[in-house]
Amino acid sequence: MPLRSDWSGEPCPVRRSLDVLGDPWVLLIMRDVLHGNGRFDALRDNLGISEAVLSRRLRTLREAGLLSTVDYTRAGRTRQRYVATDAGADLLPVLQQLALWGERHTTTPPDGDHMALVHESCGQETTRAETCSACGEPLRPEDMTWVKPWLGARHRLRGAGT
Repeated sequence: MPLRSDWSGEPCPVRRSLDVLGDPWVLLIMRDVLHGNGRFDALRDNLGISEAVLSRRLRTLREAGLLSTVDYTRAGRTRQRYVATDAGADLLPVLQQLALWGERHTTTPPDGDHMALVHESCGQETTRAETCSACGEPLRPEDMTWVKPWLGARHRLRGAGT
């Protein structure tokens, strides 16, 4: 999904990554899918994104190999929800580093509070994105909970395909 140019054939991996991930909606969609909010209507409502923009981004993420779909039944109808692929789950450290950077370098609004990234395997908050700062284990989506006090919520993440 090029923003300004097509960088898909560039030798620089940063440019190639930005060719897919450079749109802010992409990372927000991936965040929500990793939080288990993979239904189209849930993504639309949570993100406040138009259906047309969401449809385009979801199509692009599927084509890029970051998302796939799984069937579920609701009200007697079979529907699909989006789940992260292994490549999509590999974005966890990127998303967590963005959260940690935002905690350190942006001003928390008056109605906000500290968001904690909790490694469920050891039960401790981590201050690193890829390995737990408390126990040193690699961090996987299914082992992580994001504590969001402004929502009064604890969101347990999901791994690839779940």
